[in-house]
Amino acid sequence: MPSTGAGAARGVDAAAHALDERLGTTGFARKALRKAFPDHWSFLVGEIAMYSFVVILLTGVYLTLFFKPSMGEVTYHGSYTQLQGVRMSEAYASALKISFDVRGGLLVRQLHHWATLVFLASILVHTLRHFFSGSFRKPRELNWIIGIVMLILAMLNGLFGYSLPDDLLSGTGIRILEGVTASVPVVGTYLVMFLFGGEFPGNDIIPRLYVIHVLLIPGLLAALVPLHAIVLTWRQTHTQFPGKGSSNTTVRGYPFFPVFIGKTTSLFLWVLGVTTLMAAFIQINPIWLFGPYDPGAISSGSQPDWYMGWLEGALRIMPAWEITAWGHTVTLSVIVPALVVPGVLFTGLALYPFLERWVTGDDQIHHLLDRPRDVPARTGIGMAGVVFFGGLWAAGGNDVIADRFDVPLFWTTWFFRGLVILGPVLAYAVTYRICVGLQHRDLALVEHGLETGVIMRSPEGRYSEVERRLPAERTAAITDPRPAPAVPLDVPPETGGVESPRARSRTARVRAALNRRFRADLAVVPDTAPDAPALDEGGALEEGAGSEAARASR
Repeated sequence: MPSTGAGAARGVDAAAHALDERLGTTGFARKALRKAFPDHWSFLVGEIAMYSFVVILLTGVYLTLFFKPSMGEVTYHGSYTQLQGVRMSEAYASALKISFDVRGGLLVRQLHHWATLVFLASILVHTLRHFFSGSFRKPRELNWIIGIVMLILAMLNGLFGYSLPDDLLSGTGIRILEGVTASVPVVGTYLVMFLFGGEFPGNDIIPRLYVIHVLLIPGLLAALVPLHAIVLTWRQTHTQFPGKGSSNTTVRGYPFFPVFIGKTTSLFLWVLGVTTLMAAFIQINPIWLFGPYDPGAISSGSQPDWYMGWLEGALRIMPAWEITAWGHTVTLSVIVPALVVPGVLFTGLALYPFLERWVTGDDQIHHLLDRPRDVPARTGIGMAGVVFFGGLWAAGGNDVIADRFDVPLFWTTWFFRGLVILGPVLAYAVTYRICVGLQHRDLALVEHGLETGVIMRSPEGRYSEVERRLPAERTAAITDPRPAPAVPLDVPPETGGVESPRARSRTARVRAALNRRFRADLAVVPDTAPDAPALDEGGALEEGAGSEAARASR
């Protein structure tokens, strides 16, 4: 009589065979299990974002069971005595019930909020890693655009999520949303009436935000996350940083099974554990302290979550400019910071891979990443963007800064106005010089080695320091060949007194000038010939340029 274990094994084999006949899973699984994943810490940031999204979905399902997305008024008679008998919306009352009366409700609510903050932080760091390393280049432009769309959706969903409880802080954010919507020329007031179901605050905004927050955007993200993180990644060769054994055609790393699957499972447990500890011990968004939303009131020092602080800062430092045209007043003080700045920023991010390719003339396939120092122009542009974003983010708390440091509010406002204009320019220049300096240091390490403090004297009486040669593994990222990030696109000179057709176009001249600027200080593979006394890895003096000094010392 066959054993139970043998029967179960035959059942698994039969199911696997049936799936393979219909979906062709065996070939994919065999290839997937052998796929190599480079072992670099920066690649884990994207996984942190993915696992935070899983935590958000799980906790969001739990909260959905108890939250009531209604703006109908009720009188509160719950456990929180400070609000007993206060009139409030059903949305706010249900949020209080989750916090005080549902078992584990406050923990899950705070876990949902903290996971969202970690999710957005990891997406932002992940985006910066892709930008500075140049992984957005061919053939990954589509993956870059999907990532930018996911960043926008995540920010919007976070905004809509913390607006749902209808407390005084979230209501203030909705009021800003109403003002931004109303500022749209010609159709702004109609959009407000449609969105809010009448005059502000209306009766429909919370139910509509709830549907968008719970169904629409999570559904889009649930489709984009696997496409971005799994489908395109598995179809393409994994990127890797330059180093010993790494090239544009080979990948060094560990197989998906069992090494990578073990590491990524451990990382998921770490993400879940850390966010749970934060939710348990670090209070966030205490809505019971803010009270229900009142259109005629606002709390002092109201701040949005950090990922929306840059929009708040843009609104705060924008001058009160307005123009009137054809009988309509265009409020630039709202349109520019709330619509133009985000539009330019995210459109620029989405188009940057194509703009850089146009400037560099680089149409190669890139699986080998760039070190940020090796491409100073791109790194400088990235740091300029970071300073711009950071300046706007800090400006979102200009009132708190003025209060804490006891300085006039107008001082902080004008400081941040200057920072977001001059700061990116200064950041580009400083970053560019730092990158060039690091390149020179790399050349010195390859050509001369590390300083040892050992001084040698030659027969002529000349003193020189003995340096320790670095092993090949340490210098491979500097000395190994790699695809050039740009090719020359200079405008051809005149031939026989006839100007080249390329020189007649203003666009071609601008492109050539940008190309020269981009290529100006790109890293080059150095000459590794020894020219000074040096120690090998074992500490013995190498033969060559330093051998005569060594014999003289003996």
